[in-house]
Amino acid sequence: MAAHGGASCVFRGALAHPLIGRAGGGWGETAGLSRLSACCKIGLHNYEFSFGACQDWTNNRRQTEMSRYEEFYRQSVDAPEAFWAEQAKLIDWQTPAQQILDASQPPFARWFVGGTTNLCHNAVDRHLAQRGEQPALIFVSTETGIEKSYSFAELHTEVQRTAASLVELGVGKGDRVLIYMPMIPEAAFAMLACARIGAIHCVVFGGFASGSLATRIEDAEPKVIVSADAGSRGNKVIAYKPLLDEAIRLSKHKPSGVLLTDRGLAPMDLTPGRDHLAAELRRKHLDTKVPCTWLASTDISYTIYTSGTTGKPKGVQRDVGGYAVALAASMKHIFDGRPGETYFSTSDIGWVVGHSYIVYGPLIAGMATIMYEGLPTQGIDRQPDGGIWWRLVEKYKVTVMFSAPTAVRVLKKQDPALLKKYDLSTLRALFLAGEPLDEPTARWISEGLGVPIIDNYWQTESGWPMITIANGVEPRPSKFGSPGVPMYGYRIRIVHESTGEELTGANEKGVVVVEGPTPPGFMQTVWKDDARFVNTYWKSVPGKMVYSTFDWGIRDEDGYFYILGRTDDVINVAGHRLGTREIEESISGHSNVAEVAVVGVADALKGQVAMAFVVPKDGKAVTDADAALELEGEIMKLVADQLGALARPARVRFVSGLPKTRSGKLLRRAIQAVCEQRDPGDLTTIDDPATLQQIKQLLSSV
Repeated sequence: MAAHGGASCVFRGALAHPLIGRAGGGWGETAGLSRLSACCKIGLHNYEFSFGACQDWTNNRRQTEMSRYEEFYRQSVDAPEAFWAEQAKLIDWQTPAQQILDASQPPFARWFVGGTTNLCHNAVDRHLAQRGEQPALIFVSTETGIEKSYSFAELHTEVQRTAASLVELGVGKGDRVLIYMPMIPEAAFAMLACARIGAIHCVVFGGFASGSLATRIEDAEPKVIVSADAGSRGNKVIAYKPLLDEAIRLSKHKPSGVLLTDRGLAPMDLTPGRDHLAAELRRKHLDTKVPCTWLASTDISYTIYTSGTTGKPKGVQRDVGGYAVALAASMKHIFDGRPGETYFSTSDIGWVVGHSYIVYGPLIAGMATIMYEGLPTQGIDRQPDGGIWWRLVEKYKVTVMFSAPTAVRVLKKQDPALLKKYDLSTLRALFLAGEPLDEPTARWISEGLGVPIIDNYWQTESGWPMITIANGVEPRPSKFGSPGVPMYGYRIRIVHESTGEELTGANEKGVVVVEGPTPPGFMQTVWKDDARFVNTYWKSVPGKMVYSTFDWGIRDEDGYFYILGRTDDVINVAGHRLGTREIEESISGHSNVAEVAVVGVADALKGQVAMAFVVPKDGKAVTDADAALELEGEIMKLVADQLGALARPARVRFVSGLPKTRSGKLLRRAIQAVCEQRDPGDLTTIDDPATLQQIKQLLSSV
């Protein structure tokens, strides 16, 4: 929703729009959808009109309204320096940039060269004069029953106390601080404190096993590690300190200090001289003032690790100024977030979404941000409650919410009446990202909430959305199943995997790539490994230096992109390449399917066959062989009817849950390994090991 003078519009349903850059054309009806409507709220009046009426209205205004994002996008890619110089005005600079873009050494792009700024200043300090007493950080833990709100002034004080504690432990500009924390305010304090003093923070997902944590400690070489006694998930305490102690023992690099928050959840053995209780250092620095260290725009703000094909995680390195500008622009143009409002992202600071849209993005925009510890199905009283998120939307008047498709699929199992129980009138949109959003899930949550559901596609490497709908620039409809259109600053193409030839036709499947220079906020390089950055990302497409997303995609006739899964998640059945995403989408359309994962399994005859694992809504097929056989037949027929017999899974297995990481991503490779009787590898991030064990038992019983 975005304002047009005195009017604002919310589009419900899925309406097509003219192709970006294409002349002419009107509104078209999306395939498979009928009886579409749009609701426009003008002043105090509500008008409902049919699809035809909406078409007439939009055609009449298309020359003035429909060109807005097209023009905005063209400016960003045709004149990037002028475009981003304008966006740079959204943040504070101590010294303005001398050069907006230095792309003299492709594929490296350096933004706002010569400028100096600070992320913490832009997230906290600059808001003190106008909104110092307004909420900034709202902490909600359904694991401990705590709800606590910090104003911008209180956040400013706590960040300085943490910064002073880190300085006492010897941390200075350019030093690394590894943060291994649960979702508690002290984690955000630590991130902002590092940004304040110019230290480079590296957040590792809380609860990572010791071996995985050790590899990150060795790579980051932190001077100090910030951690806690324990986290909690589903009322189960996860002791962090023993995991951290073992990781430090395994690592060749030893930190000089460890700063520990004691939540009283698990006992901690302190190592003399190395371990320090955060509460004790905080008491020493209750009134200590720590000024912001002004950093070059191109200095490093943080690193975050993402999986690598070699097994060695890649340290994605981000700058200071470009990242701040990118987030400020995205909060305005994409999320339509406004100062004084409340933003709710259900992610974790161990993942890039948590950096960008729990901590920095909302705060830079002057919004309150909710930091949530807990499950989407547990209330503040630690009792089952499938409506907890919607209660928080009502209580804190959330205007923008950001979650993941997996979380919505979990909520699909709850009573749908919970979506109508609370007053969600402040909520303008729900954004979903992290994995492809299937149409049935998008439709279910859209109809339940009655607000736009906006998919968005991006990666740890990009730092902010690459493909979505920029409703802050121009309100336009989403299409179920598509994240949207390329965002400003991104020259996104689809190319042939073998030849590198650009595929310009509608619905031609290829690899999604980005032409350089990449926009502000994109990764600078791989930490300590420029060669890996170039060779991994920029040399995989024959004959071209383009950034590969390693995702398959298509673009429809209206310019909307559809992501079909990773290039290494493609099934080759008898020489025919099939995307697991396509098969999953088809299976998800069955009325009795809550969740599905499709993997390719080696087959002596066909090379590979598709194997589907389904969580049924009613659960009967999990325990009743006859019900399973009947449902399997229905699903196979559905896929064969929609995609052809070639795409039909060899088998459909029914399980009570799918193996996922704690952040909600499906562990498809682990499922595939079990199917092929291979070692599933590192499972330290798995949320519930019993789910993979159930698959093993299913397969062994055949």
